[in-house]
Amino acid sequence: MTNRIRSATLALSLGAALVLGACTRQLNAPQAAPSDAALLHDAVDQLTSVIVYDIFSPPQASRAYAYASIAAYEAMRHGDTAYRSMAGQLNGLTDVPSPPAGASISLPLAGVHAFMNVGWSLTFSRARMDSLRAAMDARYRVQLPAETYARSIAYGDSVSAHILAWAGKDRFKELRGYPKFSVTSNPSRWVPTPPAYMDAVEPHWGSIRPFAMDSGGQFRPAPALPFDSTRGSPFMTEVLEVYEAGKALTEEQKAITAFWDCNPYVMHVQGHTMFATKKITPGGHWMGIVGIAARKANADPLRAAEAYARTAIALADGFISSWEEKFRSEVVRPETTINRYVDEKWTPLLQTPPFPEYTSGHSVISNAAAVVLTDQFGDEFSFADSTEMDYGLPVRSFPSFVAAANEAAISRLYGGIHYRRAIEEGSVQGRAVGAHVVQRIRTRGTAPLVADRTASSVAAPSTVAAASRR
Repeated sequence: MTNRIRSATLALSLGAALVLGACTRQLNAPQAAPSDAALLHDAVDQLTSVIVYDIFSPPQASRAYAYASIAAYEAMRHGDTAYRSMAGQLNGLTDVPSPPAGASISLPLAGVHAFMNVGWSLTFSRARMDSLRAAMDARYRVQLPAETYARSIAYGDSVSAHILAWAGKDRFKELRGYPKFSVTSNPSRWVPTPPAYMDAVEPHWGSIRPFAMDSGGQFRPAPALPFDSTRGSPFMTEVLEVYEAGKALTEEQKAITAFWDCNPYVMHVQGHTMFATKKITPGGHWMGIVGIAARKANADPLRAAEAYARTAIALADGFISSWEEKFRSEVVRPETTINRYVDEKWTPLLQTPPFPEYTSGHSVISNAAAVVLTDQFGDEFSFADSTEMDYGLPVRSFPSFVAAANEAAISRLYGGIHYRRAIEEGSVQGRAVGAHVVQRIRTRGTAPLVADRTASSVAAPSTVAAASRR
């Protein structure tokens, strides 16, 4: 299987293995069999395959994951009264339509269908998404009574329409018409880097509507180190650390760097020939980890949908938070500085991404996701991360989500694309974002919402909530 693109034939052949009979029930009946969660996992994987195919930037990919995952959760949550809607908690989300009362309906089908509808609308390869969505729906068609099937599809349509109407007001379309980033000769300011010298990606993403944060600037990090090209200055000390680290990497450090590369578009130059390879985004990697954790925990469809939605919200807000700072501070990348002041022939192990350096986006979103996943599955949840196997990389094992996030963060120093301060402050920033999602977005119980949105109040995940979800 290449780049996680699953054919309709494979999707149909798997249908017989799923226990779908338990999905068809009156509302508030017992939850569906855990094996039905495989449909949702497949849907997320299929969206990832299309995002890779369409070469989405990391922020744009996170937006698609978040809206699609929220749609799935909002459709499925009616299967258990312990779960609550995110309406009124997420910025701008109003009450989501409820399923028809007293009618037989498959909530997992409605949720997966809603997920695929939203994914179809937020990606470019519509024909590809159409075939994937049809294959997902067909798994149920042969198992469900015709009326139940039609009713479930209709409910999924109503949920996805509501979510898409909400998504249409997040300023994404308006940002398409904003001016590009302007390059100057200021040595402290970011400039495009080799080999492609691409324009800055999404310079206005920090002003898009967040999901749980008040604004993109709610969790601004400590300031970046002042630019100073003098040898011995704090800034140049960090520059030289990147340079020296890149020359002395161990094989293990190289393996770590490759595993967390997650660059959706890598340009290769060989003489006069140029070609590109496509990979999963950082957010896509963490959505893959959600699936791995949910499968290991034997999470039923609703708990899996909850995990995907909460993590996707943290990822999306993490990118907004990081991007707001990136294009506020506009810090120059190590490659540019090292080539200018240290070694004009030096190249980093990883290809430098096309946007400013501070803070490290991967450090932010990895830590945001780790906080939410720790709350969801526990602080000593070990797992084997096979997310990158489709891209030729071996499995890496971690004792916790925090350990994985720490490794993802330091990989950016090994890769030569971030200074240490961007990694460390980005990690702090990400933990604040993740803790805010944990405290602000309540998917279970009747406890009042947390009103205090200050950074100081969300420095660590809620251990009480974590214990309640184990």
